[in-house]
Amino acid sequence: MKSFSFEQPATVQAAAASLATHADAKFIAGGTNLLDLMKLEIEAPTHLIDINRLGLDQIETTDDGGVRIGAMVRNSDLAAHSRIRIDYAVLSRALLSGASGQLRNKATTGGNLLQRTRCYYFYDTARPCNKRVAGSGCSAVAGFNRMHAILGASDQCIAVHPSDMAVAMRLLDAEVETINGSGVRRVIPIAEFHRLPATTPHLETNLRRDEMITGVKLPAPLPGRQTYRKVRDRASYAFALISVAAVIDASGERAQSARIALGGVAHKPWRVESAELGLSGATINVKSIDAVTDQLLAGARAYSDNDFKLALVRRTVHAAVAEILKNSPQWK
Repeated sequence: MKSFSFEQPATVQAAAASLATHADAKFIAGGTNLLDLMKLEIEAPTHLIDINRLGLDQIETTDDGGVRIGAMVRNSDLAAHSRIRIDYAVLSRALLSGASGQLRNKATTGGNLLQRTRCYYFYDTARPCNKRVAGSGCSAVAGFNRMHAILGASDQCIAVHPSDMAVAMRLLDAEVETINGSGVRRVIPIAEFHRLPATTPHLETNLRRDEMITGVKLPAPLPGRQTYRKVRDRASYAFALISVAAVIDASGERAQSARIALGGVAHKPWRVESAELGLSGATINVKSIDAVTDQLLAGARAYSDNDFKLALVRRTVHAAVAEILKNSPQWK
């Protein structure tokens, strides 16, 4: 690990201003991803800004009936919060499916959104990776790519975003709140927060250079039942091969509304709102869910080792819907 200077600013604005002042600065919160990357010299910040003492660890009800989650709220605390467990169960389940209990006790809401890919070649500094060194090439395209993207990828990068939490937040239409060094605040819809790789895979979010995440806002709870289903290589402490976040509000044989978001398939949580519109007022059955899945997978491209994901998405979507509509006569 290379040497660095260390700072504990007194205010949120001072932290953002310090980021703008130091060219190679990084915020450190739980450190569950950053410290590993520093040890491997994939990240080599010359200045660390500790944001643990800035009071960003509260969960508050908003005036419109939603919830505001501070950037420093730990994953364990968020998953266990009574309001989240009752009204945003998909988020609680997603958090509990990620990492180990020890890591969830340290990992933060803001850091979870910003964690970097777990692509094997990103972590192997002996191999080319456009995320580490722009323009060096993507080793995964012709390499071992079992965990990699089938949607939204480019020939520059086929990595996937590893967050479970972000998939649930995409389903819930979360908004990411930021502040910059001048005190200017901004709200970024979660759909616009993460970027697809295109020709710049090293640019992973739409955060500006001097911006800091201060919190995440969730709108008022969605009607219906929610679930998060994750398929992985072992029962715990493994990243998703495929994950599905879903909410369905069904009355009788028909859905009033439905949403589906995917993880483990792209550089960002994947949701196609236009596909969901076809379920409004429709009977939820194998045929209608297949139609939505067709649209979710439109343009999908498998690589040498991950073509199984195309079928696995379909099976996992069906399993998630079946869980929500358990004992419903229309699911047949």
